[in-house]
Amino acid sequence: MSTVPRLSVGLPVYNGSSYVAESIEALLGQTFEDFELIISDNASTDDTGDVCRRYEKMDSRIRYFRQPRNVGLAPNHNFCVEQARGELFKWAAGDDLYARDLLERCVAALDENPQVVLAHSWTAMVDGDGKVFQANAYPLATSAPRAPDRFRSLLNDSGGDDDGGIMRKEVLLRTAMKESYHHADRTIIAELALHGPFYQVPDWLYFRRDHPDRAERAHPSVRARCANMDPRRANRWRNPAPRLIGEYIWAYLRMIRRAPLTPAERRECYRYLAQWMTRRARSHELVAATSPVALEQPVIDVDAMVAGRGARLT
Repeated sequence: MSTVPRLSVGLPVYNGSSYVAESIEALLGQTFEDFELIISDNASTDDTGDVCRRYEKMDSRIRYFRQPRNVGLAPNHNFCVEQARGELFKWAAGDDLYARDLLERCVAALDENPQVVLAHSWTAMVDGDGKVFQANAYPLATSAPRAPDRFRSLLNDSGGDDDGGIMRKEVLLRTAMKESYHHADRTIIAELALHGPFYQVPDWLYFRRDHPDRAERAHPSVRARCANMDPRRANRWRNPAPRLIGEYIWAYLRMIRRAPLTPAERRECYRYLAQWMTRRARSHELVAATSPVALEQPVIDVDAMVAGRGARLT
């Protein structure tokens, strides 16, 4: 492995002691080894820090940081990017699992397709024990050659976990990064898609764990989700709900204005955004349904595909 790693994997975590060892094992056991693992502990109050420090001593690819206070999910994610040395970057989650060849196949896709800005795989949902209970379809047109077509699909369709894909870091740094308004997780993907197409490895290699403590379950309201992204959003006087929603709409306008588009493409994207806003205003909904579309259950042996299954470092 070179002194400067090809890929930086950022793992922001908060009170993740139940699953973080399994996630770290799955990453360290990847067939692609030229990466660094940046762990940013968001001032956890459980023994997450102890687990991560022990792994840091075991593997020189790990760099562990602990935030002095809970800075929120969005700043903690962005901190990982700020520390990254690789030309490629991936956010990982401290409760998810990754097939051994996920990184290798995504990096290969980026190498073979220089126009692609992000590569990921299909998603399968796993429970607390790591058993697959649902394989998700990927209905988004993110591989379309034209930016307006990709943008229209991301506005109107739902699905995918592209924020966990491997990205070209120089493209990621051109975006607004992770923010904390309503549905900020959607806008960063839309902005990346304005810079280039995505590639989906045609296999279930990413296993997203669904459990009661996952952020979207633990923080069901708009304000709670935004405050989880950044604690400063909890102040209802400085951040009233109309502002949290208004910033969401403004983010789309802002990304179209600064994206590398031709004037005709920019006008087309504005038109799609206006149509989307009109439909959502009539239906009183800001986004399409976000539940993933399940496919007929394939046979997926997570234990055989993921390194270190069941690891608990003590």
